[in-house]
Amino acid sequence: MSPWTGGCRRRRCCSGPSPSWPSCSLVLYILLVCSQYWALAVLYSAWLYIDWDTPSTGGRRSEWVRSLTVWKYFANYFPIKLVRTAPLSPHLNYIFGFHPHGILAIGAFGNFCTEGTGFSSLFPSLNPHLLMLPGWFRVPFFRELLMRLCLVSSDKRSASYLLSKKNAGQALVIAVGGPPEALDAKPGEMTLQILKRIGFIKLALTHGAHLVPVLSFGENNLYYQVNNPPGSLLRNTQEKLQRFIGLALPLFHGRGVFQYSLGLLPHRRPVYTVVGTPIPVVKNPSPSPEDIIALHTLYVEKLKDLFETHKVKYGIEKECQLVLC
Repeated sequence: MSPWTGGCRRRRCCSGPSPSWPSCSLVLYILLVCSQYWALAVLYSAWLYIDWDTPSTGGRRSEWVRSLTVWKYFANYFPIKLVRTAPLSPHLNYIFGFHPHGILAIGAFGNFCTEGTGFSSLFPSLNPHLLMLPGWFRVPFFRELLMRLCLVSSDKRSASYLLSKKNAGQALVIAVGGPPEALDAKPGEMTLQILKRIGFIKLALTHGAHLVPVLSFGENNLYYQVNNPPGSLLRNTQEKLQRFIGLALPLFHGRGVFQYSLGLLPHRRPVYTVVGTPIPVVKNPSPSPEDIIALHTLYVEKLKDLFETHKVKYGIEKECQLVLC
């Protein structure tokens, strides 16, 4: 998958709850089908048919679910902190460019899908929507949780629907580098795939949505990844699989429940997600390539500035450089 790239074709963002959740949801559905409660599975299948397009038309957010106490514990585990550098007007729409994707985009989920870090207090009257791979919304039951946590499908129709609503205050959160960027997620490094990602820029111009660069310091420190330098056999295999199935498959590990050396739990390391100053965008329904390139160049410069301004404060070595590709 190549989210929000030139041409605006395949726009996807792999973020959200633990990968084990969809498996459990699917198993539950299969158990219903194979049990005396098969009628419930049939009814739910009919509901799926009726409700199929909801993830592309704003979803079904629930402030109650987003505000559950469990998300406070989730955020405090690392901990995850949301940092505001400038107020955002609820009378405008925004596109948040989230960087880096990391292994599981945990910072994006914790900050924008839940109230675990106090999003609504920092940005009152803004409605965040994290864009996620459309396929996840086909998983029975799991899709219901995703939508209540304000995740929406990452197809073009979904983004355009939200940015075209009469009520302003919509904030689309896009992990610009997408799953390919996950292959570069290693502790102490910050490699972003941004130079060829222009689809989200065109989207912002088309709808007049202001651009907001977002850097999640510490995102890449949550897991260790098997060494896979560009050009290696492992990296070439991962990239081919990614192009074929639309998902990156990093080989990673975290910690266990009772030990710290091996497991699938993320390490307890702080994540500071810094929301930058918005870049004003004038609506242009038919932007030229020059318009897109000019805004993209400005966005990259603001992203670099955000990194240099905050890197030392949030745990990045002064010598560390932002790598853009």
